[in-house]
Amino acid sequence: MIVDKIKIEVCKGVYMPREDSYLLAEATEKYASGRVLDLGAGSGINGIVAAKKGCDVTFADVNSLALSCARRNAELNEVKGEFVNTNLFSNISKKYNTILFNPPYLHSKPLQEIKNEDGDDVAVNGGTDGRELINSFLNTYRDYVLPDHTVLLVESSLNRYEEDVKMYHAEIVSSKPFMFETLVVLKISD
Repeated sequence: MIVDKIKIEVCKGVYMPREDSYLLAEATEKYASGRVLDLGAGSGINGIVAAKKGCDVTFADVNSLALSCARRNAELNEVKGEFVNTNLFSNISKKYNTILFNPPYLHSKPLQEIKNEDGDDVAVNGGTDGRELINSFLNTYRDYVLPDHTVLLVESSLNRYEEDVKMYHAEIVSSKPFMFETLVVLKISD
């Protein structure tokens, strides 16, 4: 597997790859194609997997530390890409065949209270119901995909992913149970 051969440097203030990152990386290896947006790139692990498959990757994150980290990890793994500082799609102008998104999905404080300087805080806090960024993403992603597209989205049983399966005709392409939650990767193609 590609993900097993990737070298990732952990960077201060940037979400360190965890189980959710690797779950998405495995789905990325299987389903990513063409022009890829790694939204919320963090360390860059998923964009690097896509680039190793030959995809044209845009690494995007709201955290400038994450973008620096993703760039360093891309160089470490000898892949190229575009790097964009953006809050969701605010600075994205292209359309993509594949969007990868491992959003913050943990219940926390309202998003406007979260400071962008603390990368790990921004990376894990999904707002009061854990769905603030997920809902914003799902309401806007269609403006950024090509007709033939795939969206790979990480969600948790803590934030009702079953509703998105029904509403978006999503397929659960991987899942992993933990003590208090189950993590899933949804594949949306509509």
